[in-house]
Amino acid sequence: MIVTLYTSRVILQSLGVIDFGIYNVVGGVVAMMGILNGAMSASVSRYLTFELGTGNNEQLKRVFSVSFISYLALGGILFILAETVGLWFVNTQLVIPGDRLLAANWVYQFSILSSIILLIENPFLADIQSHEKMDAFAYISIIEVVLRLLIAYLIVIIPTDRLITYGILMFASSVIITLSYVIYCLKHFEETHFKVYKRTKPLFKEMITYSGWNLFGSAAGLVKGQGLNILLNMFFNPSVNAARGIAYQVNGALTNFSTSFFTAVRPQIIKYYAKDEREEMFRLVFQSSRFSYYLLFLLSLPIIIEAPFVIELWLGQLPEYVVPFVRWIILISMVEAIGQPIMTATHATGKIALYQSVVGTMTLLNIPISYLFLKMGCLPIIVFIISFIISAIQVIVRLFILNSIIKVPIREYIINVLGTCTMVSVVAAVVPAILHYKLPAGWQTTFLVCLACVLFSCLSVGLIGMNRSERQIIKNFVKNKLNNKNK
Repeated sequence: MIVTLYTSRVILQSLGVIDFGIYNVVGGVVAMMGILNGAMSASVSRYLTFELGTGNNEQLKRVFSVSFISYLALGGILFILAETVGLWFVNTQLVIPGDRLLAANWVYQFSILSSIILLIENPFLADIQSHEKMDAFAYISIIEVVLRLLIAYLIVIIPTDRLITYGILMFASSVIITLSYVIYCLKHFEETHFKVYKRTKPLFKEMITYSGWNLFGSAAGLVKGQGLNILLNMFFNPSVNAARGIAYQVNGALTNFSTSFFTAVRPQIIKYYAKDEREEMFRLVFQSSRFSYYLLFLLSLPIIIEAPFVIELWLGQLPEYVVPFVRWIILISMVEAIGQPIMTATHATGKIALYQSVVGTMTLLNIPISYLFLKMGCLPIIVFIISFIISAIQVIVRLFILNSIIKVPIREYIINVLGTCTMVSVVAAVVPAILHYKLPAGWQTTFLVCLACVLFSCLSVGLIGMNRSERQIIKNFVKNKLNNKNK
């Protein structure tokens, strides 16, 4: 997180606001055309984890083989779309200064290559996560962060067009990380030794059907994210896209903690379902919903309250709209962190048609609603407010859809998850907010507010956010660590 925040500052200063905005919006066009990637990723992860849960090694090999072939085909489709429709869109529809159009096209080409490389990486990454080899996942993630730090250094000293250089270096980073995942999998997992199997048509059809429904959900998510980015570009200028890009850099650094936590939990939820252990699955869904939220809340509260001071200290400047963008994007991520385990439980059942159609349609509503408000002359912040409201409603909708597939203790979820998370947030935020608004702005106030945020968040989570057995587990863990240290 520290390296990400530092490199974001260096890259913004090196590229400038306009070039940074161009990189974000051009890269977003490629991401929009990779909607099949998100659909396939969820499908591959679910099927690999399910087969590991059942212990069927032969079927596991077939799933990986079908997945890898599918991703190769997907890479070809992405390349064709990107070099036709995407190229036309970048050069005729986006608002890019004329003197930066050539550089934007170079960045676009390297973004295409990076996306194709990431497609090849996905089945290997899914296999690592399904096997719950979180140590390998962590080490390679650290390598990725070090590469970002190196890119931030090189972009300053290489005497060429910095936007083009940044695109090339990001592509090189993608190649190195993908090779790391591939080499690790080939060394440790037998199923990744690629082999073409006969009679895989039924499996392929089943996975494609599952992916088809996922495609709608993935498309909705990408259209929302990149579509809103393009809407902002159409109604405003690249500096607003840069502000959005900065805000997502902050959010990405913060959400890494809760995302990494849930990455470790996700396979267990699917495996519990595969073994028909429903009670254990629901227990883990409820716990991971709360703790994903707590982890994100603990890190986010100081940033939300002290955003102006922290961002100016971080960037050395305070670009317009960055502060409200950061606050609202973090709030949206906190709401989505609660709903993520419910989504995983639904995916584990394999019955996702109703879920994807309803939740995906709600996600798509962000675009027309935002367009209408922007057309009426609203400020760009309106798109994030709309997104927050829709995300909050989706949590409840997800819960009732899962209940229609497998009976869920809804009342327990509302009280123990939604109610508890709300109580924790209110209690933890009161004192820091009072300090922020009552004391004069400056280093001392920011330090005091951040200290209060950490203290009251920990107390609130410990006393309100956890039950007795969870508190006992924490106590035993700390006690064991202290005893081992004394030995």
